[in-house]
Amino acid sequence: MVSIRAIQQELRAAKMDAWLFYDILHRDPLAYRILGLGEVMAKRRWFYLLRARGAPRKLVHRIEAGTLDGLPGSKILYASQQELTAGLKKLLAGVRTVAMQYSPNNSIPYVSLVDAGTVELVRGLRKKVVSSADLVQLFEARWTPEQLAAHLEAGEKIDQITQRAFQRAAEHVREHRTLTEYELQQWILEQFRAHGLLTDDAPIVAVGPNSGNPHYEPKQASPAIREGDLLLLDIWGKTRAPQSVYYDITWVGYLGRTVPEKYAAVFRVVREARDAALAFVRDAVRAGRRVQGWQVDRAAREVIRRAGYGKYFVHRTGHNIGQEVHGAGANLDDLETHDTRALVPGLCFSVEPGIYRRDFGIRSEVNVYVDKRDARVTGAVQAEILPLLA
Repeated sequence: MVSIRAIQQELRAAKMDAWLFYDILHRDPLAYRILGLGEVMAKRRWFYLLRARGAPRKLVHRIEAGTLDGLPGSKILYASQQELTAGLKKLLAGVRTVAMQYSPNNSIPYVSLVDAGTVELVRGLRKKVVSSADLVQLFEARWTPEQLAAHLEAGEKIDQITQRAFQRAAEHVREHRTLTEYELQQWILEQFRAHGLLTDDAPIVAVGPNSGNPHYEPKQASPAIREGDLLLLDIWGKTRAPQSVYYDITWVGYLGRTVPEKYAAVFRVVREARDAALAFVRDAVRAGRRVQGWQVDRAAREVIRRAGYGKYFVHRTGHNIGQEVHGAGANLDDLETHDTRALVPGLCFSVEPGIYRRDFGIRSEVNVYVDKRDARVTGAVQAEILPLLA
């Protein structure tokens, strides 16, 4: 159940009058998770208003009158378009500034879930609509102690599976047996099932030029893994515990005894960028300074730019991690977006700078959890490319 008092406290701190939740056809999963709504019918529009002061209010369709009965507050019913407009006017009476799942200029698209027409409808009632992005982060993206424990459990298993996947690739190469990217990917998924892990999508297994594609997806006819190949593994998953959260890493290995300098040199730049981002976050948290997602991205990006690889860093530095692998909190992004959300205690995010060339790509990814006094990496950290046949 939603903590109305906690939300009201944050609304007052942000000088907002209310938070207006809206949905139809389950288009806003954030609303359901934040409000604690279960399986409810949503074939008609519903609105739920949480005010900075005062009791909540609901607006629901007459034929789905019980949709929000699991939430506290008075209820207004509508059926016709005219009743909807009149009901919304009554719902918003006494409210001027309203937070919604909206982002000006779609600058944070991950929370921009309310359609433009509904925003126009609310604005037509002379209400100021502001973004709920910071509120969403506070009430959706922050982890509970149980979620952190589930993350650490998943991390231990995934770290082990990752290393065994590298070993499997090396064994096939040594024994001159064919193993494709796709076959290794499917083996990893088998290990997930055996160890009680879930994932929303299959891991990335990429060799050679495919490693230069950040979102590469191996198919059944994918290349075989051969001696002399650079092998990138991007693996994410979570436990089966209720409300469990993801663990998401990327490691790189080389199918040979000695890693060629052309790969090692690029990895050193990526590692330096990763470590610069980690240091930036840690120093800020330990000093009690507010740090925003875009600032961390810029710290990593500057390292890669100075090394002459700036045009090959075509991906943000990191993303929020939650019940979905790409969560609803702050991303480390000053490239695709300019994410001004603060990295508040209770958040976890990836730090994953990469250099993506046409002939190969290298990424190093770790997860970082922020508490009140520090920020820590939650799993193993790669120091060098793994020489898999050494």
